[in-house]
Amino acid sequence: MATDFLADPAELAAWLPVGEDDPKLLASLKAASRRFRGAVRHPVTLTAGDTVTLDGRGGHSVHLPTAPVVAVTSLLLDGEELADGTGFAWSEDGFIRRLAGCWPDRLRCITVTYDHGFAEIPEDIQEVVIDQARAMYRVQPGVQTIQTGSESVTFGAQAAVGVTAQWSAVVEKYQLNRGDRA
Repeated sequence: MATDFLADPAELAAWLPVGEDDPKLLASLKAASRRFRGAVRHPVTLTAGDTVTLDGRGGHSVHLPTAPVVAVTSLLLDGEELADGTGFAWSEDGFIRRLAGCWPDRLRCITVTYDHGFAEIPEDIQEVVIDQARAMYRVQPGVQTIQTGSESVTFGAQAAVGVTAQWSAVVEKYQLNRGDRA
């Protein structure tokens, strides 16, 4: 399914000596897309009607587990609906602020239905996913150097480590829930 990819197979094929429907190209692109989603800890692509139950923490704001938030279609506090604009306000960054007081300090008391993600994948995400897929396509697992006659190819640190500095920077830019790691 094309929505599994965070970049266009045709754009990846322009870098490789195969067509955009090559099984190894598609597998590399799917793996790179999965790796990016895992690193940023959210689906990235637009998701409509997602429902999540959150803990109240006694403060004015709670944070949704994915971003960017496109719409909040329903918010229930202990089963009672609150209205957008009078009971709560939300931001694209995923914050939901209670407008009349604080959220209760109780577990699983807030249920939110919302739309989140990108309808169009940002170009910097596409670029690092294509770069990662190219590396995955070309590198044979466990091989660092290949020699045939007098010609030798050595794969650099990216193949051994798995990511570039550009990849790390883009993951950092789009990553959520950074504060829960030790």
